[in-house]
Amino acid sequence: MNSFGRVFRVQIFGESHGESVGILIDGCPPGIRVVEEDFLEDLMRRKSGDIGTTTRMESDKPIIKSGIFNEFTSGAPILIEFKNDNTRPTDYDEIKIKPRPGHADFTSYNKYMGFNDYRGGGHFSGRLTVGLVAAGVIAKKLLHPVTISAELIEAGGSNNIDEAVKNAIKIGDSIGGIIECRVTNVPISQGEPFFDSVESQISHIIFSVPAVKGIEFGAGFASARMFGSEHNDELISISGKTRSNHSGGINGGLSNGNDIVFRVAVKPASSIAKIQNTINITSGKPEKLKITGRHDSCIALRAPVVIESVTAIALADFKLLDKSFRY
Repeated sequence: MNSFGRVFRVQIFGESHGESVGILIDGCPPGIRVVEEDFLEDLMRRKSGDIGTTTRMESDKPIIKSGIFNEFTSGAPILIEFKNDNTRPTDYDEIKIKPRPGHADFTSYNKYMGFNDYRGGGHFSGRLTVGLVAAGVIAKKLLHPVTISAELIEAGGSNNIDEAVKNAIKIGDSIGGIIECRVTNVPISQGEPFFDSVESQISHIIFSVPAVKGIEFGAGFASARMFGSEHNDELISISGKTRSNHSGGINGGLSNGNDIVFRVAVKPASSIAKIQNTINITSGKPEKLKITGRHDSCIALRAPVVIESVTAIALADFKLLDKSFRY
C-alpha cells in the first residue's frame, strides 16, 4: 500500500493540498550523522521554478520530528514532515466530478467511494515525492561508496530538451521524457533470486513515482533484437568487470559488479491548458474540461533526483537485508 522495504522501510503520507506531506523511515541503523543541510541539495534539484515546471513554490524545509538525536540517527523511526504552505485547493473544484483524462482522479474516486481528496490529485500527487527524496538522502549515506546519478536524456521525443519544453508551453500541452540512471561501485551479489531480484525491487519502487510508465535495464528492449553472441557480456576480470554491459550490471537478479544502468519512461502530465473531453461522474454525460491551476509542462524535468532517491532506498534495503552494513 503506502509502504516499501523489508529492513529499511519507508511509509509515505500526506496529500498535495493537505496540511503536509512526508515520510516515515524505519529500520535505519543508529549512528548515521544527519543534519538539515544534508537534504538541501537534493530537495533543491526537485523544486520547481525553472521553465516548464509549475509556478507552485513550496519551501520544502524538512521538519525532523523523531529518530535523529544530537545530529545522529538514534535507531528509532525517523519522521520527516514538509508543510504545504502554497496551496490553492479551489483550482480543483471542477475535477471533483469531471476527472482529468489520464490522471488518477477517476480511479481514486471509485476506489474510495467518492471520499478521496481530489485537490491536486491528493495522495496520488507528485508532491509526495518530496518525502521520497528525503528518505533517499539518508539511504545514500548507508550506501557509501556506492554513487547514484540520474539525468533526463530525452523530452518529448527529442534530445533538445529546452526546445521541446518551450514548444510544449507554446502550444499549451505537456511532454514526457526518458531518464537514465547509473549506479556505480556496486558490490557483487546484492539482491535475491526471482521475486526479490535487483530489477524487481528497483522496478517496484520506481513505479511508485507518479507518471512512470516504463523501465528497461541495460540494453533493455533492444536485447530482443540481438544475437546471444552480441548481448553476452564478456568477463575480463575476476572483479566482475565485463567488456560490455548489455545486462545493465545484473545477472540472475544479482548485481555483477558493473554499473547498474537503467532508463525510465515518464509520461506527459495530464493537466494541460488545452480543453479536453471527459465524463461528468454525477450525470454520466460527456463534458468539456478546462483545467486551471499551476502545473508542469514536463514533469520529467524534476524527476531525476526522485529516481536516484528511490533507487537508493531499494539498494539500502538490500544492503541491510544482506547484513553487510558498516559505519
